[in-house]
Amino acid sequence: MLWLAWLTANVTMWMNEVASAWLMTSLTDSAFMVAMVQAASTLPVFVLGLPSGALADIVDRRRYFAVTQVWVGVIAIILAALSFAGQLSAPLLLMLTFANGIGMAMRWPVFAAIVPDVVPRADLPAALALNGIAMNMSRVIGPVIAGALLASVGSAYVYLLNAVLAVIAFMLILRWRSEPVVSALPGERFFAAMRVGLQHVTQSPRMRVVLMRIFLFFLQSVSLTALLPLIARRLGDGGPGAFTTLLVAMGGGAVVMALNLTRLRQRIRRDAMVYWGVCVHAVAAVAVVLAPTLWLAVPAMAVAGMAWIATANSLTVAAQLALPNWVRARGMSIYQMALMGGSAAGAALWGYVANVSSVPTSIITAAVIGPLVLLLTRHHGAGGVVDEDLTPTPVSATAPPPVIDIAPNEGPVMVTVEYLIDPAQAQAFNAVMQLTRLARLRQGALSWGLFRDTSLAGRYIEYFLDENWIEHQRRLARFTAADIGLRNRRLSFHIGTEPPRTRRYIGEPIRGFGTPDES
Repeated sequence: MLWLAWLTANVTMWMNEVASAWLMTSLTDSAFMVAMVQAASTLPVFVLGLPSGALADIVDRRRYFAVTQVWVGVIAIILAALSFAGQLSAPLLLMLTFANGIGMAMRWPVFAAIVPDVVPRADLPAALALNGIAMNMSRVIGPVIAGALLASVGSAYVYLLNAVLAVIAFMLILRWRSEPVVSALPGERFFAAMRVGLQHVTQSPRMRVVLMRIFLFFLQSVSLTALLPLIARRLGDGGPGAFTTLLVAMGGGAVVMALNLTRLRQRIRRDAMVYWGVCVHAVAAVAVVLAPTLWLAVPAMAVAGMAWIATANSLTVAAQLALPNWVRARGMSIYQMALMGGSAAGAALWGYVANVSSVPTSIITAAVIGPLVLLLTRHHGAGGVVDEDLTPTPVSATAPPPVIDIAPNEGPVMVTVEYLIDPAQAQAFNAVMQLTRLARLRQGALSWGLFRDTSLAGRYIEYFLDENWIEHQRRLARFTAADIGLRNRRLSFHIGTEPPRTRRYIGEPIRGFGTPDES
């Protein structure tokens, strides 16, 4: 049911993009304005990705997902009404395309977080490939329907059908009964949730590489789709049928590849899949823009679709496997921000290049830059290490209860841990503590430090700060099996007769300043 809702939602997205991109070619001759249609649809995800991801992690995901469909339905009705009235201008179309993109910005993080909740971890790559099939089936179904309506009755009916499909998706989502997450802790605050989500991603080496890879890939690859309406204008009859045929070819190629990704993963490493995908897509894009006829461009578009889904799916799997469930929507929203940020920047950049030179020059330049940047960053892989076990393993029950009264928002909370190690193991201990620093900060700690005792060789004090008492409890609840494994590695260095001594301190407010009156 959720997959059908996702498929329907993406069909409306592609129908809107096809109708708006084609309509823009009749409203203006500017290549920059045509390319800006894609920039306007993707920019909201870059701007609103983190707030929408934070909401998806702290509110009821079912209701939030349903609200996103109401939003896109309302925008579709406005577009249909203005189109029927003949009142759409190029700037107004861009503005409403941006508004429709807000719906996608709200929708994507919540669905990305739902998938790991409803499938086992072992099935996650296949489930994400299935979602890729839905995305690319919509890339086939949406353009076919939109192309048929554009050729027969006009763009207004495309927008009207979009509104109807948004209502259908809304009803499917409401029928889903999610299992509520029970927690003894109060819900996270909105801005604190955004801070922790951003901090988790920035302190994750794997996520940093994935974000770089997805941004660079879409910065390069978007040149083809952003300028596709102008390529279609010179192929075949130059009508909406040529544009639709090219989009369908790309979507069809992506579906074929998605159906074979499981077998390919058994033979090709994740990083190699990304490298091959970037290069093959670049070659296919050049073949499309230089093709003299529509029927030579179609197979090249299919190959581009295959390379696109292989690259995007590999990076999406890497991101999902690098994120624990408690921060998944926020992490995937930041991933989508990088993806859409690359798309929006690339669409604007290559649209400008096409405007001052030509469409072939723009796409060929992008195709050359993509593999070149890949070569320069080849040492940064997204799948070169074993995926961590992020099974939730909270340790809050093992922490000793406080003997004083502490208000939930009282803080900050400072935790100190005292280790006694063999001085000969100092270098190895330091390496493990570097990993510990990243783990503590990913869990939400405000700061972290490690100090050596000047009076006893081998004695170290680790400290870290939590924002308040509630955030301290949340950090303990965010432990995973990988965190437990890292803790065991730390403890293996301790040579004291007792376990490392842990102390927790609560911040004490200073209520007055100056010297007391001695009179």
